[in-house]
Amino acid sequence: MSETHWQTLSRELDNWQAAGRQLRLWLRDDDAVAPTPALTRLSDLAERHGAPVLLAVIPMLAEPALASALEDMPRLRPCQHGVWHRNHAQAGAKKSEFGAERDESAVDGEIAAGRDRLRDLIGSDILPVFVPPWNRIDPGHAARLGSLGFSGLSCFRNYRHGPAGGPRLLNTQIDVMDWHGGRMGRRPDDLLSEIVAQMIAMRGDVPDRAAALGLLLHHRDHDEGAWSVLHDILSLAEAHPAVHFADPAELLPARV
Repeated sequence: MSETHWQTLSRELDNWQAAGRQLRLWLRDDDAVAPTPALTRLSDLAERHGAPVLLAVIPMLAEPALASALEDMPRLRPCQHGVWHRNHAQAGAKKSEFGAERDESAVDGEIAAGRDRLRDLIGSDILPVFVPPWNRIDPGHAARLGSLGFSGLSCFRNYRHGPAGGPRLLNTQIDVMDWHGGRMGRRPDDLLSEIVAQMIAMRGDVPDRAAALGLLLHHRDHDEGAWSVLHDILSLAEAHPAVHFADPAELLPARV
């Protein structure tokens, strides 16, 4: 009988344990703006498994009620998700709020305004991580995020800084959603195969300190398939000694 995808994932976790390695598994969820049943479900999932979530909040669309709701959702760690979540890219180009064609001073002013609104709305609980919509930001703009108060930048798997550098990268590697196949949760076999492939590559190439695997969530878009596979992944990870659910704050540079 062939091995199931769940057994393959469990075996790879065993490989990490046998190698004396620990995988820091962390979660990021995008597009929060208001308290909803889906946000409550995300919070309940995080509490059930003891898995903190970096919650990317759209500053200029966030409702005041979100702030009060988050007071009762301590596992959800809010940070800034763009400014308006508006696409400024030219027709035919990939969507981006902060592309190379945009003026530096305009971009910095918008990001600072969004930062200030989130601070006014939510307070000091905001983590200094910037999450650009669609995981895209021109490296020139990213290089200035440190001067705007951000010590982390979270995009997706292959994003890299340019020559001017930038804040510490906290990229996610795995998206639980299938955006091109119907905006639904990915099939478990497809999702688990990608997770295992990433873990194998990390076990061989990534030093211990950097061995963090980020899952990208979108609570507003999850169907039952997405919620179900996420619960099953977290249940397996929670029970395995090779996994540590990392608080996003752990992945940031230590404050001096």
